Amino acid sequence: MLRENVIFHCKEETLMKAVAMLIQISSGFNASIYIAKDGRRANAKSLLGVLSLGISDGDHLEISADGDDGSSALYELASYMGPSLS
Repeated sequence: MLRENVIFHCKEETLMKAVAMLIQISSGFNASIYIAKDGRRANAKSLLGVLSLGISDGDHLEISADGDDGSSALYELASYMGPSLS
């Protein structure tokens, strides 16, 4: 399983759009993709799962992916979310 740590950047007024975009990007890959925050993990292809994490601007997140296109998925999601911590 591949992992990448990022800082999520998003203006509060566009948070729902940003979350929807994360799910849309994730859904374009065959890999199993998860987003983790504060020890909790959610399927990055699930709207309710991602919303349950309570993500907001400046949060430190871990993205993990497992599958043939996992490295591409990590690159796309990390590029969208914000600067890498790794």
